[in-house]
Amino acid sequence: MSRKLIVGNWKMNGNLASNDALVRELLGGIGQPACDVAVCPPGIYVAQLQSLLAGSPIDLGVQNVSMNENGAYTGDVSAEMLKDYGVRYAIVGHSERRQHQAENDVHVALKAKRALAAGITPIVCVGETLRERESGMTEFIVKRQLSAVIHLNGHCISEIVVAYEPVWAIGTGQTATPEQAQSVHAVLRAQIKAATEKADRVRILYGGSMNAANAAELLSQPDIDGGLIGGASLKSADFLKIIAAARA
Repeated sequence: MSRKLIVGNWKMNGNLASNDALVRELLGGIGQPACDVAVCPPGIYVAQLQSLLAGSPIDLGVQNVSMNENGAYTGDVSAEMLKDYGVRYAIVGHSERRQHQAENDVHVALKAKRALAAGITPIVCVGETLRERESGMTEFIVKRQLSAVIHLNGHCISEIVVAYEPVWAIGTGQTATPEQAQSVHAVLRAQIKAATEKADRVRILYGGSMNAANAAELLSQPDIDGGLIGGASLKSADFLKIIAAARA
């Protein structure tokens, strides 16, 4: 994989003024990054970010997409609607949505399909809870979650991004060691290689509390192709440090 990918997931944070300030700080310090970069604001700010990021090296992403094409689905936003705003990436299956919105593997696979059909790259999140890790189920869980997406999307699987986000390391301050993260990334890499001849096109990101202090070591692992960044993406200095660490 020639270029790494760093994606900021702002979650439910921000407002018009702070978004403007953060993006201007990022654009003022990013220069010509050696990796691909995207930010995913709350959906209500997509239009604002489209304007702020126009012509910049930072792509626009979103935190969710409907698994339905259109119709009577109050509160949903379709992939085609997002395409109108120049959205490049869509996070699907984040553990917080699996937990709080009861999304399952089928929902995630359908969302990935809708995104792909609209020309948007889905960032498919997989990961295990602490109980599942302690029970020795990590490999089973992540392979099951990814398998649903592979099964439904077939030959298009080479167009996705995968993000390994151990649930026990999200927003907790805990981080998988580089060796733990690499081990799971290698499992996912093998699964993707078994599913497509174009596996080398699929980037696998690490998404468990990557920050400015640990990014370089995590990104040096052979199967870690970037990061899905939570809290650190809301601090311009930290996010810029992570971007700088993501050299091919």
